[in-house]
Amino acid sequence: MMARLTLALLAVLIGCALALVTSQHRARKLYVELQKEQELARSLDVEWGQLQLEQSTWAMHARIEKVAAQALGMRVPQPGRVQMVPPATVERRP
Repeated sequence: MMARLTLALLAVLIGCALALVTSQHRARKLYVELQKEQELARSLDVEWGQLQLEQSTWAMHARIEKVAAQALGMRVPQPGRVQMVPPATVERRP
């Protein structure tokens, strides 16, 4: 009777030990995966910042004017040739 109880307790102890080792291994694996994903997020943040800077550079007014003048042959019109068009009035209905 005592031998059966000892064997049962030994089996429970071995089961608990295996569960502990398995859970620790899984936790370490998940932690490594978390670190990789955080590094990817950091690199994507850096790339996003670089893209925003590049976009602001490409959209600068002086650059657009330069490209319009050189590549498209556009120029600013004479002041006498500029017509201002007033905005259309919108009627509001009750």
